[in-house]
Order: sequence, then structure tokens, then C-alpha cells
Amino acid sequence: MKIKTLLISMAALFLCLTAGAQRYCNPLPMPIGPGGVASGDVSIFQDDDGTYYMYCTGGGAWMSKDLLNWEFHPVDNVPIAPDVHKYNGKYYLTGNDITIWEGDTPLGPFHDLGPFKNTGGPELGWKVPFDSMLFVDDDNTPYLFWPGRGRTGIYGVELDKNDLTRFVSAPTHLFSYSPLHWFEHMGEHNEYQNVAWIEGPWIIKRNGIYYCAYSCSGTEWKSYAAGYYTATSPLGPYTYGGNNPLLRKTDGVVTGPSHGSMIKGPDGEYWAFYTIVLGGQFGGRKIGMDKIEFDELGNMSVKVTETPQPAPLGKPDTGRKSVQLSMNKSSRGGFSSEQPGFYASYAVDEFAGTCWRPKPDDKAPYLMLDLSPAVDINVIDLFDVDGLRILFAGGSRGIMGGSRIQPVYKYKLEGSMDGNTWYMLVDQTNNTKIADTTFDDIEHPRQCRYVRLTITDWPKEIELGIIEATVFGKYSGYMNPTNPQENDRYLFKY
Repeated sequence: MKIKTLLISMAALFLCLTAGAQRYCNPLPMPIGPGGVASGDVSIFQDDDGTYYMYCTGGGAWMSKDLLNWEFHPVDNVPIAPDVHKYNGKYYLTGNDITIWEGDTPLGPFHDLGPFKNTGGPELGWKVPFDSMLFVDDDNTPYLFWPGRGRTGIYGVELDKNDLTRFVSAPTHLFSYSPLHWFEHMGEHNEYQNVAWIEGPWIIKRNGIYYCAYSCSGTEWKSYAAGYYTATSPLGPYTYGGNNPLLRKTDGVVTGPSHGSMIKGPDGEYWAFYTIVLGGQFGGRKIGMDKIEFDELGNMSVKVTETPQPAPLGKPDTGRKSVQLSMNKSSRGGFSSEQPGFYASYAVDEFAGTCWRPKPDDKAPYLMLDLSPAVDINVIDLFDVDGLRILFAGGSRGIMGGSRIQPVYKYKLEGSMDGNTWYMLVDQTNNTKIADTTFDDIEHPRQCRYVRLTITDWPKEIELGIIEATVFGKYSGYMNPTNPQENDRYLFKY
């Protein structure tokens, strides 16, 4: 066993060393395809060949070998809150329905096996299961987990090994809403103490412990969150996790993290994939991921991030971590145009409820930012810019319902020390990827005082809008503008 563990560790290390300085940033830039947009309720499993398959509300499936680079594939009849798992050589699809489907491949086609049959007798919560999850234990015993309604909580049952539509006993009620758990209260500020919506169960087994994550407070709120319980058997009894909530974040762009899944990555670590609730009028839902940490007592926790992070097979960060550099910087730069109520400053306010829209006749809209605080006229701070995230408005709305609109956005990010001489940081002027969220990891950062984002092309069926354009980087030094000849003395770098 030790030799096998060592070989796995060496293989993971080799993949890490050969993967390059790969990072991800939330929300994930998931590709969009006809009939498929990653809009939350995310489930993921790994097939025997190592390929990861992701399914979301919005249709279709996404495939990856590294949890970083995803490729979209159409799948017919994907339900709301889908889940696919493999059992005895077949692939089973469940969702917000009483029906289970079977297929020969993870991408279908899936055929209807009919509704679940509760042979163990009636029990509240089983008749119309939704957000259901199929879990197969180490001994190849299959189980089904699902939520009831509102405050009812989570149920589970063992399935017949020869017929996954049949319950072998009455369902077990694992746990329900508790008013003592403040983050389970519904409302933007968790103000409704007697109203809740418990949903989205997901089970993993680690070191003999079963972890059951669940979602709460309602997907319409930025307070959407997740908690977890633990047990020593699949059907409990379950104990409330003492360090809850597992997922919660209500500020910035990445808010409302909940209703997702957990999977062991190619690095051997567990990762949480979750729904992101974008607040405000431009709203919508996207996908995020972050590493799960376990302490010595087995408690699990997740730090929800929206700055660039090492991908599962990327090289770990060295030195100082990247931070957000662009917030509220538009007033000290410039822009090509803006429409009333859709101001350029909205592109850098770290809020998903606002949007910058250039004028319709602006053929090459740009936004220029002065990254230096400009408080002391004798000191100008400089930064190594190493990442760019853009959330475009309107792309995913054009895809839902089978629309043929394919949102391909083309753009470039340039850097400058003086605002006159520019050099390329990101060149996506020939981009062909279909996505309305992008992230560019700049492998060779350049020192900048100014950055300029220019949109060079976009689908003309969609009115151009930028919910957020975030520039990431690290402090790299300063200079004295009143004595340029002495900058070599003043320049300081980490």
C-alpha cells in the first residue's frame, strides 16, 4: 500500500512539474455550447479512465482531465440539477424527477427506467425526489440521497443492486433544518428564522467517514451557503459539522457559493465545485471551485476564492499571492464611451449587479486604468500584472432555450509605465472560445503603472456589456516621478 501511495504521489508530482504555472480563477470560464450552459447545480464524477465529467442545470456535459481545461459535449434530455454516476458498467442519470435513466456512456443516450419504487412503505419526502444523488459505497452497495421540501431536510435509502429503481427499505431521514444553524435561515441577511430551503445533498467517503454536504437558504440569495454532517455509515446517524458553514461568501463578485459536489482531483486532494449566485440585475449563476481542507479531527472547510489560485496540477504559488488591482481605478484612467446608467466605473466596482455598456457606435471600446494610488506625488507604485478576468453580460442568456447565438469575445490587455508607450499583456484578438466568462493567466508578468483593456470584437446579436473586468497582480516596486534620473535608486522590487 505504501509503494502504491508513493507511485501515485510521484505521478502527481510529475504532472504538476510538467503542467506549467497553471491557475484558475472563479467564476470558472466554462465553455458554452448549443443546448448547454453551466448555470449551477453542478455535479461531477471521475470515470475509470481518469476523465472528469461535469453536469449542470442548463444542459449538456463538460469533460476534463485536469479540472482546469473543460470541453463541452451535448447530452440530450439533461434534467434540472442532474447527477450521473457509474454502477456495474452502466451510467445512471438522476435529477429533479422521480425517474432514473440508464446509458452505456457518460454522454448518453440515456433511456428511462421508470420511477423509483418505494417497496419499504411510504415516508415523507420520497415521493417527488429532486436534487437526487446516486452514491456507490466501497462494497458496491448503491444509495440514493435527496432533500425533502423546505425545512424537511435530507433523506437516504439503499437501492436494490439488481434494480436501481427499487428501494430495499423505507427511506431514512438523515437530518432536517435547525433554527440554531443561523446560515440555514432564508433571506439575504438570513433574517427569516423559521423559513428555510434545504437541498442539494452530496456524499463523499474519506478515511471511513461519510460527509454529507447540503445547500441552504435559497439560490435567490447571495447568502446561499452550504453545510455538512458526518457519519460512520451511509445512512447515519449523522452529526452536525462543528465548524459550519462549509461554504459562504456574500461580498465581491463570487457570492452565494452552494449546491455543488465534491471530488478527489488528479492531485489526490478533494475539491469542492459549487454554484455561484451573481447578485443584482445582471444576476445569473455560474460555477466555482476551491480546495477542501481537512484538519486533524476530520473537520472539512473550504475557503471560497475569487483571486487566481493554483490549479490541481499547476505549480504552487511562490512568493506573494496575486491580489485584485483594478477596483475603482477607472476615474484615474480613461474610457472610450459609456451609456447613461451603464458607466465605465461599473466594470471595476467588484459587484455583479452593475454593467459597463459602451455606446452602440463604439467600434473598439476601451477602458484604461491607472493602478497607482497617486496619493504621494513623489511616489508612484508599480505592479507586475499577472491575470485578467472578464465577466461579459448577456452571453448565457442568448444560449438558453436553444438559441444559435455563440458568444465569442475578442480583446486585448496592454500595459504601460507612462500611459503613452504600450506593450501586450494578453492578446485574445483571435479568440475562438465560446464563453461569457474569461480568465487569462499571464505566465510572464510585466511591470505596469497603467493597463488598457480593448474589446476588439463580440457577437453583434448581443449588446456588449462588461459586468466586471478584474486585473490581478503583485506589488513590484515604486519610482519617483520628480527625479526620473534617480529611479534606479528608488526602484524597489521583491
